[in-house]
Amino acid sequence: MNIIKLVMRDEWRYWRRTRVATTVILIGVVLSLASVVINSIEMRQAAVERAELQRTSEANFIEQPDKHPHRMVHYGHYVFRAPSPLSIIDPGVDAYTGTAIFLEGHQQNSAMFADQRQSSGMTRFSSLSPAFMLQVIVPLMLIMVGYSCMTREREAGTLHVLITQGVKVRDILIGKFLSVLGSGVLMLLPLILASLWASVSGESVTITASFVLGYVLYILIWSAIVLWVSSISARSNASFAILIGLWVVFCILVPRIGSSTAATLVTSAGKLETDFAVREELRTLGNGHDASDPAFVKLKQDLLDQYGVDDIADLPINFRGAVATHSEKVLTDVLNKYADARMEEELSQAEIARQFGWLSPMVSMRTLSMMISGTNLETHHRFLREAESLRYDFVQALNHVHEHDLDYDADVSRYKNEETAKAARVDASHWDVLSEFSFEPESSTFRLSHSMVYALQLLFWLGLMLLLIKQASRRIL
Repeated sequence: MNIIKLVMRDEWRYWRRTRVATTVILIGVVLSLASVVINSIEMRQAAVERAELQRTSEANFIEQPDKHPHRMVHYGHYVFRAPSPLSIIDPGVDAYTGTAIFLEGHQQNSAMFADQRQSSGMTRFSSLSPAFMLQVIVPLMLIMVGYSCMTREREAGTLHVLITQGVKVRDILIGKFLSVLGSGVLMLLPLILASLWASVSGESVTITASFVLGYVLYILIWSAIVLWVSSISARSNASFAILIGLWVVFCILVPRIGSSTAATLVTSAGKLETDFAVREELRTLGNGHDASDPAFVKLKQDLLDQYGVDDIADLPINFRGAVATHSEKVLTDVLNKYADARMEEELSQAEIARQFGWLSPMVSMRTLSMMISGTNLETHHRFLREAESLRYDFVQALNHVHEHDLDYDADVSRYKNEETAKAARVDASHWDVLSEFSFEPESSTFRLSHSMVYALQLLFWLGLMLLLIKQASRRIL
């Protein structure tokens, strides 16, 4: 143990003397801290703004004056997704998918207000979130700090001297490994502080502890990679070149190849093509705004038979409202069919891309981080489904008002003059049909259970690197 401490102390003394490593570590800590602080402020502001916008949207809807109920269907309503506590570290897919949806009758709108939806690929890559900093930039800084940890000793001849004096190779490697790991942990400190703040903000302690543990494991892997390459390299420049090459492969090429492979294996129709297919199918369902559309002949006859009357004017309900209710139901079934198919395609692509975590620890860490923080694709899909459920419920509630609380004759005559237009309005008290929308992340158990495979990928990488280091130690003179 004393030898290990001496090796660590000597390594840190060398870093202080050359000042290059200490400068890199300091830059890494400052960048990590800056990214955490900036992202925390942005997420805090976003949470407050979205909560206020949600309240404002609900109030504006309820405060509308007396109107025809179908006008309220098209007036619509916004729902906003509040950021999860750990999104201050890992915003995940939220930066690209959007966090607000406008809900209205007859259609499902996409999520809006994505910060980087229109950004170029290079802009997305350069997004300095804490997660990006720790997953991509910190490994690069570990390389700059520790690439010569073993080759320097070999080039100076001190490695041979230490071994001939009886110092075990294992102790030297452990000391060097802990030195590199220590520099990584220093750059990890802002994340630990941010995780503690997430716990104070309502996140589960189990989740935040698992989140930090995952990043510690990631730093362990990269420290091991740096030590292994430095151990097998004859010279420092060769070690640096190999490590930079591995960083490019693991952090840039493999993630990109994974995404491209997923898109190739699971093809998905473009938005324009899908929109045409949806419109073509909806055309066969009839126009819900036209109660005389031939598509509603059967509905008309069924209602006449049900109530035992011969004319729709004699129905105890508003036939136009019944058409709106029926039309919205069949239309929503079609929209949900295409939406579910799109989500399945996206999820299949994501699952394929995630399997590239067996080829890159960065992919494993990225997926694990989003899964635990609740900013993954599955969470976004759940947001879309819950928003759609709210949309359908409030639209059908307004259609129910149209069907049961608005006289059919007044409805038919509403465009004749101002007096008939007023008669076709219903009291504003009917607008209180909105359910409170509050989107929360999945439970701790759910998130952890769905993260296990990606934690296993990281453990695989750590085990592989330790095995490679053990084999390399046998060839060290």
